[in-house]
Amino acid sequence: MGEENAVKTPGDILGRVSEYTSGRGTHVRGDHICASIVGQQSISAPAAGASDKAQLPVIEVINGKERSAVPETGSTVTAKVVRIDHRKATADILCVGLRAVTQKFTGIIRQQDVRATEIDKVEIATSFRPGDIVRAEVLSLGDARAYYLSTAKNELGVVFAKSPAGVRMVPVSWEKMQCPKTKVIELRKVAKT
Repeated sequence: MGEENAVKTPGDILGRVSEYTSGRGTHVRGDHICASIVGQQSISAPAAGASDKAQLPVIEVINGKERSAVPETGSTVTAKVVRIDHRKATADILCVGLRAVTQKFTGIIRQQDVRATEIDKVEIATSFRPGDIVRAEVLSLGDARAYYLSTAKNELGVVFAKSPAGVRMVPVSWEKMQCPKTKVIELRKVAKT
């Protein structure tokens, strides 16, 4: 009874209790599941190993004002580098795991947190550039202004970079990316995919 992701208002009928399990933002009225809040309708698969009743897909209404994803120590984040200096890279955190953030969080990748080996030889300018998208791990809550991030694992580092020609660069090693158009190679701390 309606498309997934369609905007629903309180009282809208979403489906029957014989077809779905009532989830967040819904209530049951008779044999129908109805919206309780304004938001987008979402249908998700039943939980693995659930009881017979829970074998039905879950229908929910998700409000856009739900709590934003917040970085926590140990979580993986995706961030955009906005500024670099000789000791650190400053980045705006875009996602925590797979969830987008709705408020601004700043992260700092310090020189000693770029990679696990040869820390004394790390240069921020050869690891990141402004505009790069990086995958990093939250080390700590840092100071009042920024989270401390690390790219010291193989799967962490630059996941997206544009060349001066405006083309998406491709990784050629763990420390180099190449522009497919101009063939220019630039140094980066590349995330292993």
